[in-house]
Amino acid sequence: MNGSTPQQVRVSDKDFVRKVLILIGLVVFVLILWRLASVLLLAFGAILVALVLHALGDALARYLRVPPRFSLAVASILVFMLFLGLAWLFGSNIRAQMSNVAEQLPAALDAFGRKIGIGPVSDSLSEMMSEIPSSGIAQRIAGIGGLLLGGFTDAVLVVITGIYIAAAPQLYVKGLVQLFPVGQHERIESALDACGQALRLWLAAQLMSMAAVGVLSTFAFWLIGLPSPHALGLILGLMDFIPFLGPVLGALPAVLISFTLGSETVVWTLIAVVIVQQIEGNLIMPMAQRKMVSIPPALAMFGIVIGGVVFGTLGLMLGFPLLVVCFVLVKKLYVREVLGEPTSVPGETKEEAASASPPLSS
Repeated sequence: MNGSTPQQVRVSDKDFVRKVLILIGLVVFVLILWRLASVLLLAFGAILVALVLHALGDALARYLRVPPRFSLAVASILVFMLFLGLAWLFGSNIRAQMSNVAEQLPAALDAFGRKIGIGPVSDSLSEMMSEIPSSGIAQRIAGIGGLLLGGFTDAVLVVITGIYIAAAPQLYVKGLVQLFPVGQHERIESALDACGQALRLWLAAQLMSMAAVGVLSTFAFWLIGLPSPHALGLILGLMDFIPFLGPVLGALPAVLISFTLGSETVVWTLIAVVIVQQIEGNLIMPMAQRKMVSIPPALAMFGIVIGGVVFGTLGLMLGFPLLVVCFVLVKKLYVREVLGEPTSVPGETKEEAASASPPLSS
């Protein structure tokens, strides 16, 4: 064997087997992660809930002098009471208006179909439904019910898990950091802190934007005379959580319903949607995003679309915050630490950026 001794051959074989086993282990690990993608996304959602509760708890401790050990419990109770209060004040009204929206949509689709010259759309949908066996319809209804129940269960799981994470965040951060070599603990912990700060800033700005869009849209739809303005405004405000695509999807019900009220209402609805989005994009978000992570729009759009294609609806909703985390990690751990290029990292203060650790190559 070209002068190789038997011992060298055995060492070479062992090294080859070790590399093969490592490669197989990596492939198995990636496959497991892929199978658990939905669970990991729910865990990420729980982290977002924990960040919101932790930020609210810090604000209570800082501004209202609530003792730090009680601030998280007070924050959780306040959020719970807020949801209960909204449900009590607007629950029946919103539920009735949502039902009204659902009843109005078939007529809105027909009106839209006639406007573009394809005729009534609801008749075609009825014919398609009539061709499906009754057992198939029952199965579809059961599937939808199961999907809604599963979504509610996932939401409860995310909230409860988020409360546990918010109660002891360092416990989970240290556990994750310990999965890496000891020499990299400081860098990994610093990167996770930067990710958490960037997500907190993004969440604060996004919640402000959603609230503003929901209130302004409701007021505009009420002025125009659209039916169920509160429900339509709520839909638009909630969908604004998804950057770029959310406002378009959230405006569809209002635009479709406006077709049932005449061309003038359609024009005013489109104008209202555009004005609200312009106010959000040029006034509200710039004020809210002064310290927020800034991601190039094209990159953000691709990140959201990829999240939706790969992970479905949940990936579409969480695509942008996941992109924020990836953006921070790439800039901090790769561009700055590996390549040695000076770059600003979202979520870092000026002092942290000035005292950034040298590249790994040094």
